[in-house]
Amino acid sequence: MLAELSIRNLAVIESVQLSFREGFQVLTGETGAGKSIIIDALGLIAGGRSSSELVRYGCDKAEIEALFDLEPDHPVWDVLAQLGIEASREEHLVIRREVSAQGKSVSRINGQLANLSMLREAGEWLVNIHGQHEHQSLMKPEQHIHWLDLYGGKTLQAAKEEYQAAYTKYKSLQKQLKELQESAREALHLQDLYRFQVEEISAAELKAGEDEWLSEEKHKLGNAEKLFQSVTEAYDSIYGGGGRSALDAVGKCIQKLQDIARVDSKVLQPLVEQIQSAFYQLEDAAYQLRDYREQIEFNPIRLEEIEQRLDLISSFKRKYGQSTEEILAYLEQIQKELELLENKDETMLKLQKEWTELRAEVMAKAERLSSLRKEAAVKLASSIERELQDLHMERTRIAVRVDRMEDPNGPSLDGQNVRIGSNGIDQVEFVLSANPGEPLRPLSKIASGGELSRVMLAMKTIFAKVDQIPVLVFDEVDTGVSGRAAQAIAEKLSRLSRECQVFSITHLPQVACMADGHYLIRKEVEGERTFTLVTALDEQGRIVELARMLGGVEVTETTLHHAQEMIRLAMDRKASEEAPSR
Repeated sequence: MLAELSIRNLAVIESVQLSFREGFQVLTGETGAGKSIIIDALGLIAGGRSSSELVRYGCDKAEIEALFDLEPDHPVWDVLAQLGIEASREEHLVIRREVSAQGKSVSRINGQLANLSMLREAGEWLVNIHGQHEHQSLMKPEQHIHWLDLYGGKTLQAAKEEYQAAYTKYKSLQKQLKELQESAREALHLQDLYRFQVEEISAAELKAGEDEWLSEEKHKLGNAEKLFQSVTEAYDSIYGGGGRSALDAVGKCIQKLQDIARVDSKVLQPLVEQIQSAFYQLEDAAYQLRDYREQIEFNPIRLEEIEQRLDLISSFKRKYGQSTEEILAYLEQIQKELELLENKDETMLKLQKEWTELRAEVMAKAERLSSLRKEAAVKLASSIERELQDLHMERTRIAVRVDRMEDPNGPSLDGQNVRIGSNGIDQVEFVLSANPGEPLRPLSKIASGGELSRVMLAMKTIFAKVDQIPVLVFDEVDTGVSGRAAQAIAEKLSRLSRECQVFSITHLPQVACMADGHYLIRKEVEGERTFTLVTALDEQGRIVELARMLGGVEVTETTLHHAQEMIRLAMDRKASEEAPSR
């Protein structure tokens, strides 16, 4: 349920803080008092479009914040998790939206930034708003199939999921076949091109990383003379003859120190050992330099071979990849594509067979899905008619048509060519006849606003039990009705509030008296500024407001008595009905 709603600087509302209870809530007030602004605020929370015109004149921004108290198993928690929004199922859900005077919007869910798309995805599970002239999903024939499937329950949903899984494979296979057929003209050219490239790269016998170690070898060969000369000089410096080498000098140093080490052995003996260690290390380094010098290769022929090899690899890099690894990966790719092209006819026959078999499977699943929909359609129509009887539309007939979509090029089913779509082979539409003798017609063609309001309320009552949306908002759903029909709508809204929290803007006292919570919207002017105020009415306040709704501008003792009697009768009526556990 919606527990709290805070509104600041929205249109003529400066600041409003509202707390709501469970059940049926009504908003009343004079025409133009600003009742629809509350609905606009809920629409913004649910992801509706924002506009700079919504911001109160002279203010930087409008702010709306809603606090929802939801069950831990409500679907919106899974939606938030998929959107990457952290939220505890044991705590409240808080949605905040700000609209700047420039029309820019900022949204937060539990304090975390969310874009408009994310807000809409969450809002669809929280608030459903039905306006007097607003054709929502129930009034759009293309949406009717989803409502029927939702009503059909787990069995129908499971059949739909099975169908859609098979349909996805079917479309993927169909795409592969189409691509193969469309590439037939280019296949021969591609085969020649791929065959040449495979032969060219394969003949080179490239190895991963070959260009790197060849470049290193080239560098050594290109500097062989310099290497030999420098290493020789270094070796001679350490081990050269004639008493001028480093080893000779170090040897003489050791001999001198050994002669006098006994004089001060404590200090000199460790120094002798340290210099001896250095002597042996120099000697070992000299031997390694000698061995390295003997391995230095002067090979112009090998250098030329390497340069030619590197030139070849460089030309391959320009054509096939930035490294030997990429070139070899490209080779593997075109080998597979070449194999596919060379076996194209065989591949097409295989895919065609698989596609035919899969289409038969898809059609079988589509038939079962269609059968389940037709069963659900009969039950749904019967349920809606029962609800309409409560709304004094006893003679209204309603049907949920489940027809097959036609496609001259589609597969044949019972002598009819049908179109296969993501939702099956069906198109669904709600149709009704409001009066005896009249044909069934689409909902969008119903002329009477009062009839349309009651049909919508009946359908909302049915779907409120299955769609799990906690807040249902009706903006003057009772427009165009009076008398018994108005009373029936009031009772229906009250019963509907056992399934979810219901808000209704109304001008009818018959509806207002059935409310569990009553909020008065009024407009005041202070100086040159206009303010809309929202007040939660107590029992006496409800009596006065109902008296105003009954009698107009002047409230009399008669209208006050009548209002008090209406509230008492409404309480008795609600108490007499067995309220199911929420």
